[in-house]
Amino acid sequence: MLEPRPARAIPPSLFAFSIFYGGMVCIAGVLGNKQVALGPLAVEAGIFAFLLLVVTSSAVAELHGRQVANRLVQIGFVPLIVSLLLSIVVLAVPASPEMDPARRDAFQMIMSGTPRIWAGGIVAYGISQTLNVTIFSALKGGADSRLLWLRAGLASILSQIVDTLLFVTIAFLGVFPIGQLLLGQMLAKVTLSAVLVPPLIYLFVALGRRLDRE
Repeated sequence: MLEPRPARAIPPSLFAFSIFYGGMVCIAGVLGNKQVALGPLAVEAGIFAFLLLVVTSSAVAELHGRQVANRLVQIGFVPLIVSLLLSIVVLAVPASPEMDPARRDAFQMIMSGTPRIWAGGIVAYGISQTLNVTIFSALKGGADSRLLWLRAGLASILSQIVDTLLFVTIAFLGVFPIGQLLLGQMLAKVTLSAVLVPPLIYLFVALGRRLDRE
């Protein structure tokens, strides 16, 4: 009689970051319905959750390797697609007659999306997040963790440029001129990546190492 294989222990940091990552994947699209003004920059608010996805995948790559980080990105498709399917189902189910009409209409407007926007989000997520992990890991090479902030910042900037190109092109090309939107979104995302990602990557890596020690 064969004995069962012992269960593989999941590092605490990987377990915690995976849960956090799944939450950010789902909330990014919801937050993206609001455009915020940051001084002269205008950017959809989903970028904040998306930058946390970038930082999380980079931290996982730093702590557990490129292969594990890529697997995290791939598994992220599950909550992303399921949340989209649930949104379609909920939108299709008739609202209760007791629901406030203003809240009903606001929910319908915020949660509705065209197939092109949904497709753009899925494609941009997969390619840009994989690119982020690839660039971050390639810049490290065989070296130690020096210049962690630079590797994370460069990977985030380049992946955010690709994310913007893919999403805006897939979602809006032919609907209206996209040149100004592309330039504005790229400038905002590059600026936020340069400012926020370097300090956050140190925080996430330090947190991950502390969780694994405990």
